[in-house]
Amino acid sequence: MSDTRSPAQIEADIISRREQLAVVLDEIGVRVHPKTMIGDAKAKVASTVDRTAGRAFVAVNRSVSDVRAQFVAEDGSPRLERVIPAALVVAGAVALLTLSVRRDRR
Repeated sequence: MSDTRSPAQIEADIISRREQLAVVLDEIGVRVHPKTMIGDAKAKVASTVDRTAGRAFVAVNRSVSDVRAQFVAEDGSPRLERVIPAALVVAGAVALLTLSVRRDRR
């Protein structure tokens, strides 16, 4: 296979390839620069944290909704048959903690 290009065409091809190679090397230099790598790592960590925080928010929101459904009827009124016993348990726990703290101070 013979090359029918003229020396000027070959030289122009070499110059074009050299310019393309320079662009590629510049891109590689930017990608492997420490600041770029650190920025990419920070972005990846931020994305992971955002995703994890989003999942946590959804889980907490679901749990709060489930608990709320136990104490509030669909029409928004409190379910007294569940609220009163829960309030008594909380009041008893607070009373026990208060008595325990008073005993420790003596």
